[in-house]
Amino acid sequence: MSNYQNGYDRRMFAEFFAGIGLMRLGLERAGWQIAFANDIDPTKEGIYQNHFKDSVNHFQLGDIHQLKGSQIPNVSLATASFPCTDLSLAGRREGLAGSQSSAFWGFVNVLEDMGERRPPIVLLENVEGFLTSHNGNDFKEALLALNELGYSVDAFIIDAVRFVPQSRVRLFVVGHQTAGEPERVSEKQLSFYQSDLRPAKLADFILRHPEINWNIRDLPNLPKTNSRLADIIEKIPETSKDWWNEERVEYLLNQTFDRHRVLIEAAKRGNGYTYFTAFRRVREGRSMAEIRSDGIAGCLRTPKGGSARQILLRVGKGKIDIRLLSPRECARLMGADEYRISGNINQALFGFGDAVCVPVVTWIGENYLNPLLAEINNITAKQDFTHEYQTAVIGI
Repeated sequence: MSNYQNGYDRRMFAEFFAGIGLMRLGLERAGWQIAFANDIDPTKEGIYQNHFKDSVNHFQLGDIHQLKGSQIPNVSLATASFPCTDLSLAGRREGLAGSQSSAFWGFVNVLEDMGERRPPIVLLENVEGFLTSHNGNDFKEALLALNELGYSVDAFIIDAVRFVPQSRVRLFVVGHQTAGEPERVSEKQLSFYQSDLRPAKLADFILRHPEINWNIRDLPNLPKTNSRLADIIEKIPETSKDWWNEERVEYLLNQTFDRHRVLIEAAKRGNGYTYFTAFRRVREGRSMAEIRSDGIAGCLRTPKGGSARQILLRVGKGKIDIRLLSPRECARLMGADEYRISGNINQALFGFGDAVCVPVVTWIGENYLNPLLAEINNITAKQDFTHEYQTAVIGI
């Protein structure tokens, strides 16, 4: 029986490394339906369960290395936003051999164990550093592993700032089941070169690795948003303890670079509010506050340390008010405005800082996954019809 007959024509997906379910939110907005979800973190499972009341039907808590292919239902798509800790600049750069990012191989093992029930499409998501980890060898080995399972691959990079007021650059890989020799991508095929989605460093990687079975697809231009920080700010009362006292405010201001302090003082004289964000950084042995003044938040992070919490400055009307970004503001920066937030502040911030941007995933679903699945189904349906015709009429 073919994949088409098995029900792979339906937009059903399995979400690995599900976290709090923002991949699910994005795909549902593109017309997909969850069939299975897995994560190892019980705190994230609790947050997921609070928002998605149907989680008892499909969420399985546990280590991906312990999953068997038989536990995964028939789906058209498997997603994997595997841990980035060992691939990011903030981590130890241990790559896919690291204790956390090595979970990718657990995903590969599950796909392999599914055998002929393997989903026709997979979607990977990780930090941009995945591309250069161990001089590109980690990325190459990951793609070759998908090739071994019958998937040709495509890769592209999207910054969430095209959808929300947050700079969040992520690398995506789409693989789909194909047969035949690797597609040789030559320098004459420049439709993807130095585009919004495939900048020079990614295009160069593709051209340097003809041993990988590529399947590069043309994609539409990314949208542009006029949304800025001011659009996502939560109305927190002036009397709230979330706002810092004068001493703490002055301490942060004394940590800022002179060029940033000038911008802040100028905004203070304004009749309206200007919003800035800041992260603490250690520069030349000193703790410094690096200010962002373009109305865009920096990339949300998991609050493992004080420097990972993003700081909000509301400046104007003769005042400088400072606090940390709230969980609701983080949800809005991830395009998950209506998410039912639960857990304590750090748990909520960890969930959003470790997730995918919802409208980015929706865009991928609508512009890549949906057309690709339609093509796969069309080809498979024709093959089924031909086989049935040959069997019934010709007797083959």
